Amino acid sequence: MLWRWEKARAPIRRFAAGVAFAVAAALTLAGCASFEAPGGDPAGLVTKASAPAPIASTPVNPERKRLIDAFGGEYHAPAIESYLNSVLARLAPASETPTEPYRVTLLDSPIVNAFALPSGDLFVTRGLLALADDGAEVAAVMAHEIAHVTAHHAAQRAELERTAALFTRVSTQVLDKPQQGQEQEARMKLSIAHFSRQQEFEADRIGIHTVAKAGFDPYAAARFLDALGRWSALRASMIGLGDDNKPDMMATHPSTPERIAAAVALAKQLASSEAAETGRDAYLQAIDGLDYGDNPTQGLALGRRFLHPKLGFAFEAPEGFALENQSAALIGVGSGGAEALRLDSIEANDSTTLEAALASGWIDGVQTNSIETIANADLPMAVAVAAGQQWSFRLGAVRLNGRIYRLIFAAHTLSSEVDARFLAAIRSFHRISAAETAEARPSRIQIVAGNGGSALSYAERMSVPARPQDLFLILNGLERNAMISSDEKFKIVTR
Repeated sequence: MLWRWEKARAPIRRFAAGVAFAVAAALTLAGCASFEAPGGDPAGLVTKASAPAPIASTPVNPERKRLIDAFGGEYHAPAIESYLNSVLARLAPASETPTEPYRVTLLDSPIVNAFALPSGDLFVTRGLLALADDGAEVAAVMAHEIAHVTAHHAAQRAELERTAALFTRVSTQVLDKPQQGQEQEARMKLSIAHFSRQQEFEADRIGIHTVAKAGFDPYAAARFLDALGRWSALRASMIGLGDDNKPDMMATHPSTPERIAAAVALAKQLASSEAAETGRDAYLQAIDGLDYGDNPTQGLALGRRFLHPKLGFAFEAPEGFALENQSAALIGVGSGGAEALRLDSIEANDSTTLEAALASGWIDGVQTNSIETIANADLPMAVAVAAGQQWSFRLGAVRLNGRIYRLIFAAHTLSSEVDARFLAAIRSFHRISAAETAEARPSRIQIVAGNGGSALSYAERMSVPARPQDLFLILNGLERNAMISSDEKFKIVTR
């Protein structure tokens, strides 16, 4: 979601026309929950109940740095960091490797995700903290990631993938049987998927044992998996896309009914007669004021409008579009998936004309034509039309501050009415005003006291562009007709 616009990605022609706008799943990548860390050094990390060492005291881990950069950098909030360290200090001695050091890093990303490196580095996004309803749920996520480390899942999967690659090379290069190699590769991909699924179940089992041993509520894992599924369904219904460069937890940690049922069954076995700790009040106190959603310095989607104060432009999508700010581009979906848009940028000097940029072939297999310059626009811009087998495209190129911004609109049928809406959206691209810059401020999690009202009364206080009641229920672990207690506190999103 955090688009580092100043670091333009590869040209769009990397994507074939048939998949560039397959809005249901084209930009979502699955991944492993653990990552192989070359040369990771655990010295100085958290062990048992010790306090975390300063990050600067450890040698630079290239994989750690890459992950931090990919997820928006570190998010510094002393109260939250202290809370996470206190949770980790309880989990580490309860894990299967109590003498091993661990460290947790909070990432500045709205994506709901957590992962671990074999070095003992754990990563949690602020998006995950916004979704979690109590401290036990966060502990369950961290214990799950610790389990991936202790069970050596990253190394096991890497070995399986190396074996798959070897079989493919032998079939295609040595035996000269490419068809056999492709069939073997397909079978190995299925094996890897099954293997990864089994690793998730194993990490669940180990993690739930760990949280129970540490004194947290063992049912927390199942609760978070349920919230994750609800969050993913809401997000998919609004945008229909994942993040191709920063996959969320539904890619790396599939939340299946079978997995939730297994987590509940294990929790029943481990639950004691005494009420286990959820730590909800302390957790809510720690995250009060947490940034929510896009970081405005990387661009901010407000309904159909997109503001980027750092790069100095604003843009408005057509009516009915939902926008998501991803790491490589701004993505939008409209008309139930029948229309889509993408906005990104490339470096370009004055010698590269907008017409030449449009004619360069942004989409593989699609012929660009009808190139023309738009007069009387706020910025230099040109447009073109392109057509593929299943999609028709309206393209726009806009020059601003040494870059060419590329807008691609797609529709199954580019009627005159649809094309007029797309052209209006391209023309809306303009230099950001002072008022728009002031408007581009972050949303935050605010903790409010219960008043016995309905969920709708809380939703009316939410500063979100769509589905505020659904979001309020998911963020607070509530069902649609739940009674709102006046004795509890709740999360709302405000600006």
